[in-house]
Amino acid sequence: MLSVVIVILGAIAFGADTAYNAYHRYVQRLLVVPGCQAGTGANAYGLDFGQAADAATIAGVAVRDRLPREALIVAYATALQESKLENLDYGDQDSVGIFQQRPSQGWGTTAEIEDPAYAAGAFFNALVKVPHYAKLPVYVAAQDVQESADGAAYEQYAPTGAALAADFTATPHAVTCWYTPAAQAASDGVSAKLNLGAALSRLSDVFGRPRAHGAVTSVKRARSGGSAVITATRGDGWAVANWLVGNASSYGITQVSYGGYQWTAGLFETTWQAEPGPVRTGIVTS
Repeated sequence: MLSVVIVILGAIAFGADTAYNAYHRYVQRLLVVPGCQAGTGANAYGLDFGQAADAATIAGVAVRDRLPREALIVAYATALQESKLENLDYGDQDSVGIFQQRPSQGWGTTAEIEDPAYAAGAFFNALVKVPHYAKLPVYVAAQDVQESADGAAYEQYAPTGAALAADFTATPHAVTCWYTPAAQAASDGVSAKLNLGAALSRLSDVFGRPRAHGAVTSVKRARSGGSAVITATRGDGWAVANWLVGNASSYGITQVSYGGYQWTAGLFETTWQAEPGPVRTGIVTS
């Protein structure tokens, strides 16, 4: 089996800047607003941290379940219409979560539906039961699952859903977030310290436990505990890498390296950068 390898790292130390660079970064820090985006240039789609994490999780569940791109497009269009890709704890009647699913309609308990991985799995389980869903217009497939008041509303998000599906699963280094790690951790109410165990546990919830024929085939932690190497089936690597970036601030992850590129948490790192040194195959070290 062909495989790809991702490396995630904890806190890293930066050397001293020159006076000019220090001033430049200080000014930039005052001007840049923390956030995330999918895509680049004119095609960039801005996301807040919750939206980025939710979008990455929906993609991860689709990859785990080996669903076609069309399924992910329908899911994104639905989530954008229902909640703007936010994991809401309220909604019409008893609706909650990113898809505004209702416990009273058999979607699960409120706690389950408010878990984005569970909600995405429930949505996809219903979608694959729709005959020929991948060939239907997006709004028709979405409405067959949701049974909402106005199914036509989903169609307006079909183009965005298609772009997000490509960015979160296939397009190299298309998803990024920028922020000051300590400040964002405080804003999220979490510790800025690397919590690799929790991150890898949640990764398994989304992509499934590592197995030979899964999206993630192996996870190896360094003996020091400060890094891990995740091997993913070829074609699934960017979905895993993007999940790590989208969820990095929640677990104190400050670096993700994959495919010859490296993302580093910081308010100045608005794009992935080419990894220093020659592009290597197999295990990527940083």
